[in-house]
Amino acid sequence: MIELLEKNQHNFHTVVPFNKASDKLLLMNLSQANTTLSESIFEDTEKFSTYINTQLKDAGCKYGIGGYNEFRPLYGGSKVFDDQQEPRRLHLGIDIWGAAGTPVYVPMGGMVHSFAFNDQEGDYGATIILKHQLKSSVFHTLYGHLSLADLKQWREGQFVSQGQVLAHFGEPAENGNWPPHLHFQIIIDMELKKGDYPGVCKQSEKEKYLNNCPNPDLILQMMQYAK
Repeated sequence: MIELLEKNQHNFHTVVPFNKASDKLLLMNLSQANTTLSESIFEDTEKFSTYINTQLKDAGCKYGIGGYNEFRPLYGGSKVFDDQQEPRRLHLGIDIWGAAGTPVYVPMGGMVHSFAFNDQEGDYGATIILKHQLKSSVFHTLYGHLSLADLKQWREGQFVSQGQVLAHFGEPAENGNWPPHLHFQIIIDMELKKGDYPGVCKQSEKEKYLNNCPNPDLILQMMQYAK
């Protein structure tokens, strides 16, 4: 699947409005290596939003980006990621931090696999999953933390066109209580799930999930511009 995505990179539409010639991207690290981000900030949506916005403003960047295969101990503040045996802390998507209302585009044609309002504290909030096919290979793209109003226009099995506006970045009240951003993830096998798929896994299951969720930048092609 990785090789197939690489061969088709020139065909993908940008997922968010981004001009590589003029827009600046801030590489954001939410792992324990980031000593400027404390648990008290991460667990308070208003403080976390201020932190994100300040980082972007100070760097003169339109978006912050990062997070694939990133271990984030700070997820301890949400019950969504808790497990009595082993909590989930390894992030499987790429987060693009930006303004609420930012449009999200369909990178390649396909159909709506499923959608849901995952309305738990720390969860995806409004979520859409698309199904795509390259040659004979099927894969999916997941879009989390969207505007709730965007779910109303879709139905399962509905076709989507490349470059079509799929949704918008949601406000905290509708996106799991996070600062506005997009969680973008590639999923090969949905494992019979609908409207949801783990975006964070246990460290002990890292190999399984990374194999099923290859690097989203294969489609985004944005990380090379982040500084």
